[in-house]
Formats: sequence, structure tokens, C-alpha cells
Amino acid sequence: MSEITIEVNPREETGKNANRRLRASGFIPAVVYGGGKDSVSIQVEKHVIHELLRQEGGEHAVFLLKLAGTDKSRHTMVRDVEIDSVSRQIIHIDFQRVLMTEKVKVMVGIELLGTPEGVKNEGGVLDFITRDVEIESLPGDLPPKLTLNVEDLNIGDHLEAKNLELPPGVELMEEPGRVIASVAHSRVSDVVEEAEAGEDEELLLEAEAEEPEVIGRGKEADESETTE
Repeated sequence: MSEITIEVNPREETGKNANRRLRASGFIPAVVYGGGKDSVSIQVEKHVIHELLRQEGGEHAVFLLKLAGTDKSRHTMVRDVEIDSVSRQIIHIDFQRVLMTEKVKVMVGIELLGTPEGVKNEGGVLDFITRDVEIESLPGDLPPKLTLNVEDLNIGDHLEAKNLELPPGVELMEEPGRVIASVAHSRVSDVVEEAEAGEDEELLLEAEAEEPEVIGRGKEADESETTE
């Protein structure tokens, strides 16, 4: 993975009011922790973080966090991003120090490739069940995403976590049998089949209902002939 350098500044003030002023000035409050050292409060420019997270796999990127005005730097990863529930803006970030020689665990997204045979020619629908999985590797080996080819799936088929192609040095931390994607009958087809089955039932019931009426009329006719 290519290394990105992000310059940050120490954060002198903390607390809700100080953080609100900080965000208003175009910065995001953050903290750096881990690596056997104390946590440090910092601030980072909002547009820099937006650019980082906009990149493919940005949330799992390993980058060099450099303290402005010093020669201090450390490899880090974004571990948590807090989003405001109303404005949907980033309001806080947690960075974790990492060692390039020690493995880390992260959740990574899955991209499905191709259109299943069961969707193209059998009227089925693709169900994307598991969209990310946990993996472990050295920071420099972390992939931005994992891919899974679903072209050969017919109706009733599925692919599991063990079918994911992992890059060298990457280990899957999920259950191998966890279903990632499957192809099932279309719900529209099921509704049509149910409707057709329902129509057959109605016809059968109508036929059964007609029979006793005929028998009943026959009995009435016989009784009337006898009384005469």
C-alpha cells in the first residue's frame, strides 16, 4: 500500500465548547492512542480527513501521522469515526498507533463481481448477505477490499467466506462457512406461483360446491314425485 503522510497539530483545549469552536474553524478533534504510549489529543484539518476517507479503503489505510513543527511521526490507522446524527458531519476521530511488523485485525468490505447465471437466465435474484468480513495481516498487506466472483451461481447456489480470494499474508478471521452471497427464486415468481395455486384451489372448491347442489335438487325431485 502507498504511504500517506498527514500533518496534525496538538490540541491544547478539550471539552464540548472547545471542540465546537474547533469544528467551526475547519478542524476535527481527534485522539491518538496505542503502541504502548499515552493517548495524545490532536486536531486535523477537515478536508484532509475527508480526502483520506474518500479513497478506496481509506478507512483501513495505514499512514504516517506527523506532528507539525516537529520530527515526530508514527504509523497509524483510523479506528473510529464519530458522525453527528443530525448533520452527518464527522465530529471526532480515533487514531491507533501501529507497528508495521505487528499484525492488525480490521473489517474489510466485499465487492461482488459479475452477474450470476441464475439472475441472467433463470429469473432469480442475488442476495448479498455479508458485506464485510474480519481479516488479519501486517499493516502494509491490508487490502482496500476483497472481491468475489458470482457469475457461476445458479438458483439455489451460494458462496461462503472460504471462497474469498485472500491476498498473500492475509488471514480470514471469520467462520469459513459464513454465507456471503446466494441466488434465490424471485419474489415476483413466488407470488405468481402462489396466485396460480390459489386460483386452482378456488376452481376445485367451486367444483366441490356445485356437486352437493345437484344432489340436493335430485333428492327434492324424487321426494316430490313420491308425494304425488
